[in-house]
Amino acid sequence: MGGIWNVFCGESECRDPDGGACYPDFMSIIVPSSCANNALVFCFNILISVVFLLAIITKSSSSKYVHASSRYRGFSRLQIASAVFNGFLGLTYLCFGTWVLEEKLRKTRTALPLDRWLVVLLQGIVWLLVSLVVSLRRNRFSRTPLRLMAILAFLFASILCFLSLSAAVLTKNLSVKIVLDILSFPGAFLLLLSAYKGAIVNANESDLYAPLNGEAGVIEETDKTGEVTTFARAGLFSRMTFWWLNGLMRRGRQKTLEDEDIPKLREVDRAESCYQSFLEECNKQKNEKPSVLWTIMLCNWRDILISGFFALLKILTISAGPLLLNAFIEVAEGKEWFPYEGYLLAISLFFSKSLESLSQRQWYFRSRLIGIKVRSLLSAAIYKKQLRLSNSARLVHSGSEIMNYVTVDAYRIGEFPFWFHQTWTTSLQLCIALMILFRAVGPATIASLLVIILTVLCNTPLAKLQHKFQSKLMVAQDERLKASSEALVNMKVLKLYAWEIHFKSMIENLRKIEEKWLSAVQLRKAYNSFLFWSSPVLVSAATFGACYFLKIPLHASNVFTFVATLRLVQDPIRSIPDVIGIVIQANVAFTRIVKFLEAPELQSGKVRRKSSLKPGAHIVSIESANFSWEENSQIPTIRNISLKVRPGEKVAICGEVGSGKSTLLAAILGEVPNTRGTIEVHGRIAYVSQTAWIQTGSIQENILFGSPMDSQRYRHTLESCSLDYVMGALSDKTVFLVTHQVDFLPTFDSVLLMSDGKILQAAPFDHLLASSTEFQELVHAHEETAGSERLAEVTSSAKQEKPTKEIKKSFTEKQQPKKPSKGDGQLIKQEERETGDTGFKPYLQYLNQNKGYLFFTTASLGHLMFVIGQILQNSWMAANVENPQVSTLKLIVVYLSIGVTSTLFLMCRSLSTVILGLQSSRSLFSQLLDSLFRAPMSFYDSTPLGRILSR
Repeated sequence: MGGIWNVFCGESECRDPDGGACYPDFMSIIVPSSCANNALVFCFNILISVVFLLAIITKSSSSKYVHASSRYRGFSRLQIASAVFNGFLGLTYLCFGTWVLEEKLRKTRTALPLDRWLVVLLQGIVWLLVSLVVSLRRNRFSRTPLRLMAILAFLFASILCFLSLSAAVLTKNLSVKIVLDILSFPGAFLLLLSAYKGAIVNANESDLYAPLNGEAGVIEETDKTGEVTTFARAGLFSRMTFWWLNGLMRRGRQKTLEDEDIPKLREVDRAESCYQSFLEECNKQKNEKPSVLWTIMLCNWRDILISGFFALLKILTISAGPLLLNAFIEVAEGKEWFPYEGYLLAISLFFSKSLESLSQRQWYFRSRLIGIKVRSLLSAAIYKKQLRLSNSARLVHSGSEIMNYVTVDAYRIGEFPFWFHQTWTTSLQLCIALMILFRAVGPATIASLLVIILTVLCNTPLAKLQHKFQSKLMVAQDERLKASSEALVNMKVLKLYAWEIHFKSMIENLRKIEEKWLSAVQLRKAYNSFLFWSSPVLVSAATFGACYFLKIPLHASNVFTFVATLRLVQDPIRSIPDVIGIVIQANVAFTRIVKFLEAPELQSGKVRRKSSLKPGAHIVSIESANFSWEENSQIPTIRNISLKVRPGEKVAICGEVGSGKSTLLAAILGEVPNTRGTIEVHGRIAYVSQTAWIQTGSIQENILFGSPMDSQRYRHTLESCSLDYVMGALSDKTVFLVTHQVDFLPTFDSVLLMSDGKILQAAPFDHLLASSTEFQELVHAHEETAGSERLAEVTSSAKQEKPTKEIKKSFTEKQQPKKPSKGDGQLIKQEERETGDTGFKPYLQYLNQNKGYLFFTTASLGHLMFVIGQILQNSWMAANVENPQVSTLKLIVVYLSIGVTSTLFLMCRSLSTVILGLQSSRSLFSQLLDSLFRAPMSFYDSTPLGRILSR
């Protein structure tokens, strides 16, 4: 045993004085050149080689099919990165081992001992083979040996990296072997990711691939996933570097992006999936009213944790900056711990900043992604809730308020996840900064801590006021939006009666109330901004003053560390007012949305029965029922309603205005609660409202309403909708028609005559005309207004022949090719948008509003002078900290004087920015309001109401 050990290690490391078997000391395992370390590396390489041979032996028989399917995909970027990095690392090991063997043969003319060169060569060969197999040839091998090989390589590289770093610190020496061993850790991490990601892809592909007859299925799946964003199938490298965006960026550079150029979202990011997961989490909770906030967090807990990890990584890497700066200064002063420490610090700084950038981008991107998903599910929940909202709740939540929930409140809640991690990362970053400050200036850090605490305490009462003002502002916005929407909806009436000036002045008065609260909110934001932007000056004043009185010496090392840490503290302190403002806004918005989601709903489930209809049963059955729009009202809207209708029966409902006709239909729909009696409705219902409504798009798109185009059915629909009696198209359907036109009543099976909320009589037209005096009066009133000759011709189809022919003719002409014209068939005007580089035009238009240039110039000069003051502060400190001719007191006083002066310019900047925003907002709103009330009706006919209100 001793002979073998001597052949491998040589006699130089023998510690046995009697010449027996030689075994190394345990602590020598840390040193990369020691025999113990080489023996450990040799054993790990042998173990990985055994697993490699096992992978070859247990090669999957079905791997050829998986490989055949993966050929069409090529190699992912993760595979390529892993193969290139680890292949280069393995070749470097081989070259280094060959060079060590050559040097040994040249100097000693013998290859013994073997450890110095054999271990490096073996490690290079094993690493090269493993990297190529796991990265590029993984589809030819079974999953389990590949994973085991990657796990062993990762554990081996982790141990080796730890030992090499420990050796570098203890021996204060950095060799080529140590560098290669450290680099093996990221290489092993890439191998591990490649092995596990490859196994998942292989499993999916093997499910999709089948020889011969399964080939089409693979192509079909590829085409289907091609419509989804590349982010859905992006690898680790692509996601970390946002490489998946390059295709869309390239397309946007070549042309103006349209809706069809934007790919679909991933399945998990779509609104329907987010809302479905939200409902599933709500159903899992046993409470009667599950917490909406807790449910949203449960739906996104995984993404929240991942984004939180990147936020933590960003804070840790950015906090390493002052420590590295302090180490650089010590190296510059000749206080090196080991040779080449400066190079190691430079490399560490590079990797630290790179990791900081990557983690920050991932933090921001993933937080924004969570925000979009939350906003989507809230918008879907609000839309679904609106459809089920009870009548009493509709009195509380108007249409404009509901639109405000979607456009404003849901947006603010969607912005909150981006700031969510700021609530704890700010505190963590301040704690780390205080620890670094304590290391630099010692007990003087207590002064810094006291200033930070006082700054936060001064903001506490303002935060409460801000919450109050924000709530008042949201109420004022609701009132103004409600009045604006009412005016815009009824603009035709306002113009007919010349009421524009009155309604315009009413909206302007509501806007003044809104501006009052908006000014209060913005001025307190300006105060918060000034307070927290000036706090670093106060912190430095307190700290340097404490250093002077405590006789703590100031030199380059601790001063520059303090200044760098102060810059580190500035960002979290300055973000505190933004975080507080966002939290307050999100809290107010969330309270409003939760109040809406918890509003009472319609009890339509108690009305409709979807079970199959028994033969001879009635499709609509109402027995002695009272219905009231207000659930607790003592006087019902319609009363003593008894009605039974069989399948296919045609029922007309007529009566005077306010007799209860629309309420009866609403009761059948389930929108009016019944306070007495029973009601049963079977089957599906289609409802045509009394108020006309169209969606944005062409006439054909409104008719199809999302359904695929069927020419025959489309033509049939056009003919049926021209009333070329409707009775033929709906011959097997049950029809309820509310009408004042008695011309159509003879064709119905039954006519319901309503008056004062009751059904007076139900009978066919002829019987009702002969027996009911009220019905006769209704018919005579119609004859006086419309002419009695139309009643006699109502059953004739002569008058309907021409419109039907015209419809058929127009449909035939539409099928023929013609030259496209701008806006052809478009009911609603497409929203205008700028394309390309708009230059400074929007900014100049903004500054042209109400002395905008004056306030902008003032704010810009104030900010410029503030930045110059900060530069002068640091320059003064850097130039004179080691100057013996400048006393410590003078150094601190001049430094603080510059800082205090710069804060005055900071106050000027904050106030000017707020005034600029308020004045520009007031001017733009006034101009927009004038344009709206002077616009012709054609503008309102072609522009959706939501588009106007969003402006």
